[in-house]
Amino acid sequence: MRLSVSPPRPPIPGTDLERPHCDELGKLDHSGLVSWLRETDPRRLERLFAAADDLRRARVGDSVELRGLIEISNHCVRRCAYCGLRAPNHAVQRYRLNDDEIVATAKLAADLGFGTVVLQSGEDPGLTSGRLAKLVQRLRVETALALTLSLGERSEAELEVLREAGADRYLLRFETSNPELYARIHPPLGPGLPDRFDLLEALRRLGYEVGSGVMVGIPGQTWGDLACDLERFRELELDMIGVGPFIAHPDTPLGRVSETGPEQVPADEEVTYRVLALSRLLRPDANLPVTTALAISGGEDARGLGLQRGGNVLMPNLTPAEVRAHYEIYPDKASEPIPVGAAHQELMRLLSSIGRYAGSGPGTSPSYRVRMEREEVS
Repeated sequence: MRLSVSPPRPPIPGTDLERPHCDELGKLDHSGLVSWLRETDPRRLERLFAAADDLRRARVGDSVELRGLIEISNHCVRRCAYCGLRAPNHAVQRYRLNDDEIVATAKLAADLGFGTVVLQSGEDPGLTSGRLAKLVQRLRVETALALTLSLGERSEAELEVLREAGADRYLLRFETSNPELYARIHPPLGPGLPDRFDLLEALRRLGYEVGSGVMVGIPGQTWGDLACDLERFRELELDMIGVGPFIAHPDTPLGRVSETGPEQVPADEEVTYRVLALSRLLRPDANLPVTTALAISGGEDARGLGLQRGGNVLMPNLTPAEVRAHYEIYPDKASEPIPVGAAHQELMRLLSSIGRYAGSGPGTSPSYRVRMEREEVS
């Protein structure tokens, strides 16, 4: 499919910009969301995607925020039923980058013009809050980058230490709002631990820019479940929302499971595009990345299409080549080229081809700025 710049459309009336949907799309309550999630008529979907793209342009502009992803450790104590990094997978070659390697990679992100780095890992007890706080402080001194952390479930005390050290954002996907389905894919570590919704509230109280998201097409996920997920995006007032198709590693329990039926959500890019567009309509001021999972599922055109259907963030993987193949949470995860040289130029050409350009600076979401202003007043 050839990507092209969308033709100009009349602006959405100002009153529509204050509401989570346009009149022509109908009411985006639970039943309306289910209806749009199940929609397959190309003409109706084009209206959905156009409304999301118009709202994206009006609220966050035509810049695409680039976040340099650094996968700092693939150690993990969890037993998630779909992830290749799960603790029982002894075939994984484990690694943990040292601070010098992480800082050097962050400086590469700065040299490429990125405004943010994302430090991501499995749930690794070896990455203590003390060590991480020192790393965050060092990155603050040696770079001008905004710092996003995606380190799994941490105690509120740890999250406070990292926030005080200078971390700006935290990503913690709740994956599904259905508690039974969540328990199936994420076995708990022990009793009495906070759930992810509690942690998202804690992150908000601590002043983080808060990101979350879900997987599309988890075995056992219904259209109603997915609509509930979208409603939670709105209720939580998320600043960042990441959605991608469910892709299980073959060496996991869910890598050998396939469920079908009229209520089972397909784990494909087409449904994910609908979720992305609806997320934009429900959270107009949030940052919405086009995820790696979507890019892998949808092929070479997926990034451009995602950016034309509500997305405004890309997260190129900067993990050092010698270890990135070991961060295989699902097949082909490590196949994305490191965006240096020709690969980075190709990324810039993609943005230009759809009438977009790389953002500069930290790329803070308008949602977060509005929330901070509101809390200061109150």
